[in-house]
Amino acid sequence: MKSEYVKQLLVNVVNNSGNPLPKYAREGDAGMDICASEDKDISPMGWTVVPTGIYMELPKGYECQIRSRSGLAAKHGIQVLNSPGTIDSGYRGEIKVILKNNHIDQTYNVKKGDRIAQMVFARCVNTTLNQTLFLSDTERGEGGLGSTGK
Repeated sequence: MKSEYVKQLLVNVVNNSGNPLPKYAREGDAGMDICASEDKDISPMGWTVVPTGIYMELPKGYECQIRSRSGLAAKHGIQVLNSPGTIDSGYRGEIKVILKNNHIDQTYNVKKGDRIAQMVFARCVNTTLNQTLFLSDTERGEGGLGSTGK
């Protein structure tokens, strides 16, 4: 059976940011860092939309997920609000990142060129839902949140 593993995905990008293209920091990284294209202040417990100046054309069957950077979250309490955000293959607008400041008393200042999020590319499967009255039984059954541990 032939493997469908894609070693490298080619994505067309327009860069109007004045920053370098998003890139992987190290070989083997799953996410590329993406930078802010303008300064923004995020008030305590607030959020804002940060433009990146990046536009892309994803091949059909792929998405780009926008995720928090662990360093921003751990050191500054800054996270991508709808993490992961999804960029669909049909979207051609600017990639913007919704950042949330989890501090209760400190404004966070985003500067142009700051690495604000990660982009992770993934394959998508289009699905047809089949409505039915019953689902098959499994060992787990309807056990949900916390059902597999103490």
